[in-house]
Amino acid sequence: NLCLVLPQNNSYLERPDPDLPECLELTVLVWVPLSFLWAGAPWQLSRLFRRKAYSHFSKLYICKQVLVALLFLTAIAGLAVTLGEDYGPSSDSGTSGTNPVVFYTNPVLFAVSWVLVMLCQESVRKAQAVDSGALFIFWALLVVCGIFPFQTLLRKVLDQGEIEHLPRFCLFYISYGLQVLSLILSGFADVPPEAADLVKKNPEAGAPFLSRITFNWFNRMVLKGFKHPLMQEDLWDLNEEDTAHSIHERFEKHLKLDLGKAKTAFLKRQLKAGHRNEHHINGLSQGVSQDVLDEMGDKTNKKNKKKSKDEEEMDFPRSWLVKSLAKTYKWQLLESAFFKLLQDLLGFVSPQLLKLMISFTQDMSIHTWMGYMYAILLMVVAFFQSVFLQQYFQRCFVIGMQVRTALTTAVYKKALVVSNDTRKQSTVGETVNLISADAQRFSDVTNFIHLLWSCPLQIILAIFFLWLELGPAVLAGLGVMLLMIPINALLATKSRGFQVENMKFKDKRLKLMNEILNGIKVIKLYAWESSFAAQIQGIREKELKVMHKFAYLSSVSLFIFSCAPALVSLATFAVFVSASNENNLDAEKAFTSISLFNILRFPLAMLPQLISALVQTTVSNKRLEKFLGGDELDSTTVRHDSNIDTAVSVCAATLAWEKDAEPVLKNVSLDIKPGSLVAVVGAVGSGKSSLISALLGEMHNLKGYINIQGSLAYVPQQAWIQNATLKDNILFGSQLEEKRYQMVLNACALRADLELLPAAGIDGGQKQRVSLARATYSSADIYLLDDPLSAVDPHVGKHLFDKVVGPHGLLKNKTRVLVTHGVNFLPYVDEIVVLTDGKVSEVGSYQSLQNSGGAFSEFLNTYAKEESSKADEEVLDTLSDSGDLEADSPPEDVVSLTVRRESILWRSQHGSIMSKKNSLAIKPQSLLNVKAGQRLIEKEAMETGQVKFSVYMQYLRSVGWGYFISIFLAYFIQNVAFIGQNLWLSDWTNDSIKYFNTTYPPSVQDMRVGVFGGLGLAQGLLMFVGTLLMANGSISASRILHSRLLDNVLRVPMVFFDTTPSGRILNRFAKDIFTVDEAIPMSIRSWLLCFLGVIGTLFIICLATPLFVAVVIPLAVVYYFVQRFYLATSRQLRRLDSVSRSPIYSHFGETVTGLSVIRAYGHQERFLRHNEATINENLKSFYPWIVSNRWLAMRLEFLGNLVVFFAALFAVLSRESLESGMVGLSISYALNVTQTLNWLVRMNAELETNIVAVERVNEYTKIENEAPWITDTHPADSWPDSGKICFENFKLRYRPELDLVLRGITCDIGSMEKIGIVGRTGAGKSSLTNCLFRIIEAAEGCIFIDGVDIATLGLHDLRNRLTIIPQDPVLFSGTLRMNLDPFEKVSDEELWQVLELSHLKDFVTELHEGLYHEITEGGENLSVGQRQLLCLARALLRKSRILILDEATAAVDLETDDLIQSTIRKQFSHCTVLTIAHRLHTILDSSRVMVLDAGRIVEFDSPSALLQKQGHFCAMAKDAGISSVDSTAL
Repeated sequence: NLCLVLPQNNSYLERPDPDLPECLELTVLVWVPLSFLWAGAPWQLSRLFRRKAYSHFSKLYICKQVLVALLFLTAIAGLAVTLGEDYGPSSDSGTSGTNPVVFYTNPVLFAVSWVLVMLCQESVRKAQAVDSGALFIFWALLVVCGIFPFQTLLRKVLDQGEIEHLPRFCLFYISYGLQVLSLILSGFADVPPEAADLVKKNPEAGAPFLSRITFNWFNRMVLKGFKHPLMQEDLWDLNEEDTAHSIHERFEKHLKLDLGKAKTAFLKRQLKAGHRNEHHINGLSQGVSQDVLDEMGDKTNKKNKKKSKDEEEMDFPRSWLVKSLAKTYKWQLLESAFFKLLQDLLGFVSPQLLKLMISFTQDMSIHTWMGYMYAILLMVVAFFQSVFLQQYFQRCFVIGMQVRTALTTAVYKKALVVSNDTRKQSTVGETVNLISADAQRFSDVTNFIHLLWSCPLQIILAIFFLWLELGPAVLAGLGVMLLMIPINALLATKSRGFQVENMKFKDKRLKLMNEILNGIKVIKLYAWESSFAAQIQGIREKELKVMHKFAYLSSVSLFIFSCAPALVSLATFAVFVSASNENNLDAEKAFTSISLFNILRFPLAMLPQLISALVQTTVSNKRLEKFLGGDELDSTTVRHDSNIDTAVSVCAATLAWEKDAEPVLKNVSLDIKPGSLVAVVGAVGSGKSSLISALLGEMHNLKGYINIQGSLAYVPQQAWIQNATLKDNILFGSQLEEKRYQMVLNACALRADLELLPAAGIDGGQKQRVSLARATYSSADIYLLDDPLSAVDPHVGKHLFDKVVGPHGLLKNKTRVLVTHGVNFLPYVDEIVVLTDGKVSEVGSYQSLQNSGGAFSEFLNTYAKEESSKADEEVLDTLSDSGDLEADSPPEDVVSLTVRRESILWRSQHGSIMSKKNSLAIKPQSLLNVKAGQRLIEKEAMETGQVKFSVYMQYLRSVGWGYFISIFLAYFIQNVAFIGQNLWLSDWTNDSIKYFNTTYPPSVQDMRVGVFGGLGLAQGLLMFVGTLLMANGSISASRILHSRLLDNVLRVPMVFFDTTPSGRILNRFAKDIFTVDEAIPMSIRSWLLCFLGVIGTLFIICLATPLFVAVVIPLAVVYYFVQRFYLATSRQLRRLDSVSRSPIYSHFGETVTGLSVIRAYGHQERFLRHNEATINENLKSFYPWIVSNRWLAMRLEFLGNLVVFFAALFAVLSRESLESGMVGLSISYALNVTQTLNWLVRMNAELETNIVAVERVNEYTKIENEAPWITDTHPADSWPDSGKICFENFKLRYRPELDLVLRGITCDIGSMEKIGIVGRTGAGKSSLTNCLFRIIEAAEGCIFIDGVDIATLGLHDLRNRLTIIPQDPVLFSGTLRMNLDPFEKVSDEELWQVLELSHLKDFVTELHEGLYHEITEGGENLSVGQRQLLCLARALLRKSRILILDEATAAVDLETDDLIQSTIRKQFSHCTVLTIAHRLHTILDSSRVMVLDAGRIVEFDSPSALLQKQGHFCAMAKDAGISSVDSTAL
């Protein structure tokens, strides 16, 4: 025995002043900390050899090492003292070795350990770490273990009055002092100088161990947030491992592997399934014509369609995503699991301490110090539980955040390479949903994933301890619990069905809403708002119906839950007391069991929630796996073989949009020499745009090959502009070279526009020029130009051709492929390719093709009257003369340029997907001092500070006061029943003393059990009632808020939509309405229950120990301050989070829209980086929000632990006067308060966060509306019967702070007159039509139509009587019929008549469903020409006397143009027609032409008169090659 020689004393603890045996103090208490040090040493020391990074020697480091060196000396001195005593000169030879062995072992152990500590501290310095957690824990253990010998020695001295052994006494106290100092020093961070900057930007990087576990490093942020609302600039940098880039890299490694395996397995499955069919077809396919194969393919397709839905849903690689995520985060998951395990185990210590505490109050023979020890132990255990729990949560939430980020970046990266087949399967809205909803689901589940094993573990442990208390009676309670499981499973599957149904309606509603926002201008022009509002409301009602069902289910499951604990304890106690007369229910048994049942409540409540969350996640998992496992664009479609000497070479290529679809281009062969200019012409649908897409590699190559040498630049037919400055749009990620940039601006005629546009919007033509400028600046080798010249005015087109595209332009040495409808550019190209029906019918120069008499000469004859070659030369002259286009407007810097958003950005190919239009903000270079309101896209307003009380009131008003008061009462009485039940139990347990050693009367027993059960049932019923009322109230609130929002958004003026990105408005209908529907009712319910729970707890403790009132007040004050600090910061972080989340979605939407452009330029990598940067901005506010919750929880749990401590302490102090039942009750309540307090603040914060949604929805219900739709002044039914229009000094500005766009227009337009309106871009042509429809209200002056001042009419009365064929042919998803007649006022006969007039009858007749043919989002399944003809059909249907044509001919080929023009001449001959024209020849037969310049009418007369006048019009005509009214130059 090591301490054999030391005196032993057995009665150390059996006395009022206890102490530990000295032997124990010298052995166990020394070895515990040292063994901890030795265990962790190998890992610490491994860092010594890992990196040779040189780091500085700080003062702190030197102090630490000096202290340890001194400790080493004390150890040596201790050894010397012992050796001196045993073997020194003063020792007797007979008594050598009298000192116990421990005095030799301990100094040696310590000496070696101190050397080890010095090495560990050196390894920390080498690794450039701030400090070491392990060393801190080691020092803390040493100091705590040292307390016992510390007081033993002191007490000995005080008892004996002298120091027994001075050298050892001194050495112990010196070394103890040094240890305390070391502990203090190890609590400070030692930041290396090279990390100082990093620590400034991210304090977490420099936080020491203690600060990390208590989250003290976050104090600065909380203080800052309390003083003033946090802004994005106040946020700290992210840790390297939390940035989007590093998260994505880690995840992608595993994703590639697992997806590869899954794809292999999937192919095997497919082979198995399709083996027979496959075999059959392959056997035939050798030497069988393509037609036969297609036909067979059709048959198998039909068969496949019949296959069950499930099989169809399964046709993608499955069950790999979760594996990849698990592999990526396995270490973090294990670490968090370890903390969770410790926390779970500690949870079971408290009930045992409670049991000891109750027996202490009952048994007066126990020493008082035991009571104090139990009180302290209760607090210590609770403290460690808090620390472990918070570390566990912190890790889980960070993993959740990383999972969301990993999925978002993966989906984004996939979207950049996804094939057109896969893109077709989902709309942009659905794709955005993958990152907004599905990735979020994964993140939510990850937060609680450990409960999958933790819940069963807690249940097993709880049952084990309960068995020890109550024996087999527990089985009764367990039986009740097990009964709950199937009921629960049933409810979960039911609710899953509702959830899926609800998602469908949500998707449908948002898709329609998205289209409404994209086509809002058209809806306003046609006065169709009420039809679309009704459609949305219809879907919304179905959605609310499902929510109702879901809410009823939830109430049932909640009823079962709230009954569960009461039923379980009832069953257990009833069985226990009736099983045998000896079984007495005393306080120890009852309250230990109750606190164990309380532990049981959590896992039982969480498991079903977790299961339903997992079920929802499986749906998300399926969607994500389908998208991420989808086919990618085949990068081998286009070869890059440098041995072929042509720039572009297409060899016998047959291409289709989808693998199994009809080929669009058949057997195309084409060679384009480097540096040549090739025009591609052909009728609508002949495959011109498809050819460009094929060269970009966007199509499936069925046979043949395409070879391209060099880099590409691409200008799509429908310009795609990013939401960024003009400069950024043109540079598109390239370096700025000022000279080249200015050259491009001039060549693309953008310089002149910059000044002309202080207020008007950016129109199609300007977008197209920006798009062309982007291509020109990129200086690629090959330029693919998909009809960029049709959207611009003729003279601008000429300028662009001459300065950019043509033989003398900036690109003259580059290879250019130009798809064009403009006949007049054809003489100047090197080669013309003629396409008919997807085949190349002719290739050659202009002259040779003209003479050949083939398809091309037909094309020419249809489209243009030939002129002599002299006219051609003339055109060439004008072409080269128009170089000084911007001379008449000096290139000054423009202060601001605002851009209105175009109604929709079309994707260029017919088969691609429409996206939600992202609004544009193009700002000129010098946009430094922009006045508010002059920026077109305003930054999203973000509320700051506390949410106003009125917002809560507004929500409660929507719920209804009756509902709210009944809900409160139900929950309040439920809480009273809960307290009553527990007081009854406490009283019941006192029976065991009352009837001690006598038989327990059965009548008393029955009464006890009966009342206990009755109160339990009452709780459940009240909970059920409360929740039902809550469901009804919240659904009525949801209905009211949504319809108000919808109603108002449809009534706001167009200006609002011009200045607000559609994504931002959509967000109100998506995220905010979702919050109102689902999150707010939950938050309110939880808040009420928590609040009542806390009040109940404090009431019980004060009832048991009235002394506690004294503590409640200071605790409440601290609590109040902590939560105020927290709320201020947390609220603002949540707001920043939601504001910084929008750009992620809008950038994603923008990317999907412009996908072919991004791919063509090869800029995927840059967009990926941009996406990562956007995500990082969002994480900067999301990560601190996670930490703020942990910061709060640590502080609140500490308060809760104090409540437990004081409840126990006062119970010890007043043990004489207290019944043991009350002690049990008050402490078991106190043990629960920690969680409830935490929840209360959390719910407070969550409620405040969620109620912001109501605030945001309200913000949009308060926006000022346009004029009323219907007023008391109704025009006559026949109005306008003649169609006279009269402008009187009409002035117009887009917004109050901007300049006038129309400056005093005065003119009369007679009945049935045909007026052409021309003018340069920005002259005010479109504004003129806008003011006729009162899209923008007059600033001054008025407009009379048939003598009625239009400002006095309701907007719908006005807009229904006018007709417009708008610039962009906007269609909505739905039937063809709905697109023509959304109010269903017209008969089918009339519709067919109109379709015949608009040349669509044949097309519609061929369609399978005829008028009920489904049109996809944005009309994607029709060509641009067909869409334009449909708009013509709409106009014909309205039969009004005034028709406005707004640049309707811009993006259409000449054939469609001819159709439209001739129909308009015939059908609208009796109408007044105003045409805003690009191509002058379309208005040469007008009665008069109005020439606008800078918002004024400069000329207004018949075309022939204007041509003779040699003014503005004449100059424009000359540019377009028109010399007289009846001649059109080629």
